[in-house]
Amino acid sequence: MKTVIINKKDNVGVCLDGNEQIPAGHKYALQDISCGDYVVKYGEIIGKATKDIAKGEWVHTHNVKSHLDENVAYRYEFNANKPEKSSATFKGYKREKGRAGIRNEIYIIPTVGCVNNVCIRLANEAQKYVQGSIDGVYALTHQFGCSQLGEDNENIKKLLCAIALNPNASYVLFVGLGCENNGLDGIKETLAPYGRNNIEYFNCQDVENEHEYGMNVLKGFIDKAKDLQREDVDFSELCIGLKCGGSDGYSGLTANPLVGRITDKVVSLNGSAILTEVPEMFGAEQLLMNKCKNEQIFERYKKMIEDFKAYYIKQGFPVYENPSPGNKKGGITTLEEKSLGCIEKAGTTEIVDVLSYGELVKEGGVSALNAPGNDLIAATALAASGCQIVLFTTGRGTPFSTFVPTMKIGTNDGISAKKSGWIDFNAYSMDEDGLFALLQKAVDGEYKCKSEDVREIAFYKTGVTL
Repeated sequence: MKTVIINKKDNVGVCLDGNEQIPAGHKYALQDISCGDYVVKYGEIIGKATKDIAKGEWVHTHNVKSHLDENVAYRYEFNANKPEKSSATFKGYKREKGRAGIRNEIYIIPTVGCVNNVCIRLANEAQKYVQGSIDGVYALTHQFGCSQLGEDNENIKKLLCAIALNPNASYVLFVGLGCENNGLDGIKETLAPYGRNNIEYFNCQDVENEHEYGMNVLKGFIDKAKDLQREDVDFSELCIGLKCGGSDGYSGLTANPLVGRITDKVVSLNGSAILTEVPEMFGAEQLLMNKCKNEQIFERYKKMIEDFKAYYIKQGFPVYENPSPGNKKGGITTLEEKSLGCIEKAGTTEIVDVLSYGELVKEGGVSALNAPGNDLIAATALAASGCQIVLFTTGRGTPFSTFVPTMKIGTNDGISAKKSGWIDFNAYSMDEDGLFALLQKAVDGEYKCKSEDVREIAFYKTGVTL
């Protein structure tokens, strides 16, 4: 049996090749573990034994449960690295205001789901006129924008405006209906302080022919965007998003730690990275809190965690309502085990900021973002906060992409070979130079992620729909 032991404190190892007793990616006992004893992986507690476990025995949901305490007290003990800094450049599209983009794209954003079909028709026809350096015209459709109340209504507006400010968008057309809650007046007011001149707006109810009107705007965009050229841009203008989904027992061994090394590399080059999936920090949040650069950031991070826990409890659900069936099949037993593997993506450097949902990244380094773990919602939130690309690790595979390039990084040989049409890089090799080279090619426009023909967005909705 091919195995790995992650930390000398562990009382479980991981079976890499699998056999009749223990599936690949699953845990086995390194010693006898008595009922009620802690199970330790990554050098941290991942649960309690629910029965006696003999040395060599399979360790999983049938004999281990979570030990999470919803009322744990947090403390601050700084423990993070400050990397040596160096400089590098990428080939990007410089913007008049804001950071450079890695794609030359035109977004069509509906204010409300009622006009989705209008936006899709516009995008389909406009694609015929794409030329020069333009990568594409995309309709970023969604089902909301009306009948939402309070925080939901504000968040939808906030997120759509943040999407319009993503550096990959050379030009943006907002298409409204004219009678929705999320009207163009509020969107214009939100965007006004940014002083952008690459955004146009119209309501379908206000024009005689919405398709003809929209096409005239898009043709004007295309005429200007086609001549844009890539230039050398400092790495300080790059922001990567960090996300995992369809995790398995290999995620915390291969893909997530490998992405963590890329995060450290990007930060050392003065770039930025954003980590989210707050519910998938539960059980490992203290480790992240200790990486906060000062007590002010620690307090904001703590509040984000506590608010998310309170939200769960208010809805009547335990905070440990995770991992998913697919996670468990892949070898993840408890939320704390999943979280300890998940946070590896953040690397070893300090956390410099905590962002609210829909807030734009401001600091170089690693920021933590308030958003849930759902793949599409979290990836959308990352891109809306300013990430030009998302690094997405997966052990079970997924074909989705948010509205920026979403690079799929497989955790094991099996999924990387089986779903080669989805997976951009096999992390089982732990080839740091190879992954960074692929990231550089993607950022420079020399490589398109395998899911780039898909562009989707999703919202974090918490309240009532009328």
